[in-house]
Amino acid sequence: MTDPGLVVVDKPAGMTSHDVVARVRRAAGTRKVGHAGTLDPMATGVLVLGVDRATRLLGHLMLTEKAYDATVRLGAATTTDDAEGEAVATAPTADLAEEDVRASLRAFEGEIQQVPSAVSAIKVDGKRAYARVRSGEAVELAARPVTVHAIEVDAVRRVGDFLDVDLRVSCSSGTYIRAIARDLGAALGVGGHLTALRRTAVGPFTLAGATTDLDHVHVIPIADAARAAFPSVDLDDEQAHDVRFGRKLALSLGDDRPHAVFAPDGEFLALYQQDGDLARAVAVFV
Repeated sequence: MTDPGLVVVDKPAGMTSHDVVARVRRAAGTRKVGHAGTLDPMATGVLVLGVDRATRLLGHLMLTEKAYDATVRLGAATTTDDAEGEAVATAPTADLAEEDVRASLRAFEGEIQQVPSAVSAIKVDGKRAYARVRSGEAVELAARPVTVHAIEVDAVRRVGDFLDVDLRVSCSSGTYIRAIARDLGAALGVGGHLTALRRTAVGPFTLAGATTDLDHVHVIPIADAARAAFPSVDLDDEQAHDVRFGRKLALSLGDDRPHAVFAPDGEFLALYQQDGDLARAVAVFV
C-alpha cells in the first residue's frame, strides 16, 4: 500500500471528483482516499486528494485560497448557471461594451455576499441542492460571505450573438465561479453562464505539480505536503513528546491559522492552532 500523503491531479473534463477518487484508490492500493473540494464534471484542473491518514489534512486544505481560469458567456442564462444547463433566457449583447463588463466585475471583488448556485453540493434539509433541483424542486439558497481577492479580464470577444469574457479569479474557499457568471449577467441585464472552468491552484498546489496519469500517481509524502500547505514549526524533543499526547504547547504562532508541527527528526506530528497564550492541537497524526 502507498504511504500516506497527497496526490495533486489535473482533472480532465467529463469526470466527476468521485471518478478521480475511485481511480486513485486503485492506483494507491487503498480505499482511504478523499478529495479537498469538488470540481464539477465540466471543470478541469487542480484536485487535491489525500491518501490514508493524510485524508485528515483535507478538511483544513479546503479552507485555503483557490484560483481559477474561467469563461463567462453573456447573453444567456441557464438552469445550472453553466453550459450543461438549459437556456432559460437570452438577451442581445450588441450594445454591451467591454468597459461595461470591466466596471461591473469590480463589484464582485472583495468581501461579498454570494448566493450559491442552486445546483451546488450544499445540503438543504439533509439533501444536496443539486439533487433537489434534478428532481424538479425549486431551491433557494441563502447568501453567504465569500472573499474574491482579484478578478482579471484576459479577453472579451464576440461569439455570434454572445459576448465571451475570459477571467482569472483568485478567491476564498466556498466561492462559486458559476455564481459570479450568473450575477454578472444579471447586473448587465443580459444573463450569463459559465462555459469553461479550470482550477489552477488550491493553496500552494498548482497545475505545475499536477498529474493527468491516474493509474500511476505520485504521492507527496505527508510531511512534505504539510510543510507546503501550512506554516511550519520545528519542535524540540520535549515539545514533540507533549504533542504525542495532544497537550497544549507554550507557542506563539502569530496568527490563528493551523500550523504544522514537526519533531526534531522532521516527522510531521500534528496541526496546532493558537488558543490564547498557548497553542492547542486541532489534529494529531501520530
